[in-house]
Amino acid sequence: MLVAERYEKIVQLVNERGSIRVTELSELCQVTEETIRRDLDRLERAGRLRRSHGGAVSVKDYQGQQPPEIPYAEREITRAEEKKRIALEAVKLIRPHDRILLDASSTAWYMASSLPDIPLTVLTNSIKVAVELSAKEKIEVISTGGILAARSLSYVGPLAERSLDAYHVDKAFLSCKGVHLDRGLSESNELQARVKMKMIGMADQVVLLADSSKFGVQAFTHVADLGEVDAIVTDRRLPGEMYDVLTERGIAVTTV
Repeated sequence: MLVAERYEKIVQLVNERGSIRVTELSELCQVTEETIRRDLDRLERAGRLRRSHGGAVSVKDYQGQQPPEIPYAEREITRAEEKKRIALEAVKLIRPHDRILLDASSTAWYMASSLPDIPLTVLTNSIKVAVELSAKEKIEVISTGGILAARSLSYVGPLAERSLDAYHVDKAFLSCKGVHLDRGLSESNELQARVKMKMIGMADQVVLLADSSKFGVQAFTHVADLGEVDAIVTDRRLPGEMYDVLTERGIAVTTV
């Protein structure tokens, strides 16, 4: 079976069943599970399916409208090792008495769990981040409030956006669903995108936390141009040519 034929078969199976696991695709296509995982990564970048923990789900029912957010519990375990390494590296950028912002991404939560108990002010729209930091006595935590987005355990909407207008931070650490060289940062959900637009506008330094699977992807809603990002922390699977382009644009890129 040619590679292109295998791609079409995978998409067909995912659309017919709604979701399917890597192990089953491996058997049906008679290739290794590692090959299937690479295929799914490529097909997700092309917008033909969505990766899930252990497999893939169909996107055909959401064409022309916003897909639902991926549940937090699923995001927490997807590419967890890469996210933990990215989080640990990002923590190195924080200094005592910094005022920082952490978004509601799973990588930001890994950052929160890794932060030392030093004097900091942390603004966040994430319930998970706020709870994680509550045990650290020297860290002052400010929550945005707003409409609770249950799937991401985050606050969004007009109140969350207005509360961000009242603050200014030294560093904003955030993630997104897609990072495209031409189309910039994007999110799958408009409410999340609007909050992240505000976050980017209120920080002296914007640090993007994104594993390599998000590069080359354009999600539903535009968040910001790449020119608004000062630094990126990602994993070592980032293609060399993309690394070169980003650094040529003046963005500090760290791979871990």
